[in-house]
Amino acid sequence: MLVTTQSISAVIATYLRQGVAAVLLSTLVVGAAQARTLDTAFGDVEVEGTPERVVTLYEGALDAALAAGITPLGAVTTRGGDNVAEYVEAHLGDDRPAIMGVVREINIEAVLAQQPELILAPAQLSEEQYQLLSLIAPTVVPHTQPLAADNWEAEARLYGEALNRKEAIEEAIAAVDQRTMELADALADAEVGGTAFLVRWMPGGPMVMSENLIATGLLERVGLEVQGADLIGERGVHSDVLSLENLSQVDGDWLFLATLNEDGQEALEAAKQSAAFNRLDVVQQEQVVPVNGQLWSSANGPLAAQAILDDIEAALLP
Repeated sequence: MLVTTQSISAVIATYLRQGVAAVLLSTLVVGAAQARTLDTAFGDVEVEGTPERVVTLYEGALDAALAAGITPLGAVTTRGGDNVAEYVEAHLGDDRPAIMGVVREINIEAVLAQQPELILAPAQLSEEQYQLLSLIAPTVVPHTQPLAADNWEAEARLYGEALNRKEAIEEAIAAVDQRTMELADALADAEVGGTAFLVRWMPGGPMVMSENLIATGLLERVGLEVQGADLIGERGVHSDVLSLENLSQVDGDWLFLATLNEDGQEALEAAKQSAAFNRLDVVQQEQVVPVNGQLWSSANGPLAAQAILDDIEAALLP
């Protein structure tokens, strides 16, 4: 069920008749002295105690919750997939989050059924969705920010505060900073560097990804010069689709190729058979690095940062 005023009202009414009213009101029992006020996109939100029953409706929120030591009861699917992102699997035990839909199509019945004490949502959440979800539990939505490679840090800190686990998030961010510096030093010692492009390969062709993503930001921080801003222009996140004839525009020292799903992988395999692709200097130098598009072009958070650094280290310091 998609989130609409009519559907949520009907769903909540149904659950209330079934006796869920006590669950929805239980968060009011905790003493006000334990409450903390969070500055969110929809104004101040009060969260009490240390929530254990948490639903995340955004991959960055799932990442931050896991980094803070909380396995959410519910989460949305990763982009281009039907479950959580592959890199998240390493941080899940037997208790897996139930799927709440996709970030743009939330299954409100599934959210309500989890009886959450806290909902962590994306910055893109609409006001209508917020009003509906906040009837279920305090709903934390980060402020929308201009696209920047370090946006994930502010989001993770807000989610950490909501979870009452600020120290765990600060430790996770500090661990990323420490590893990034160590990897930058190692690459400098090995004299590995140069220009780099991150390209998402889609069935229709490749798109150059912005230098303001978490992945490209990490490439910059370890010493590579990320290119492609002139191709992206006002589009923000990525360029228009490039034709195979225009692939020379992404011919740098390193080419990171991200695919979101099997369709993209098949398109990339077809491109590898083309003369235009094989003429690229970066191909001939064997410095093309295939990467997981769900991680490199869609994920956010300290755990995603560590997984991206794993890929960078394996590719540049084999």
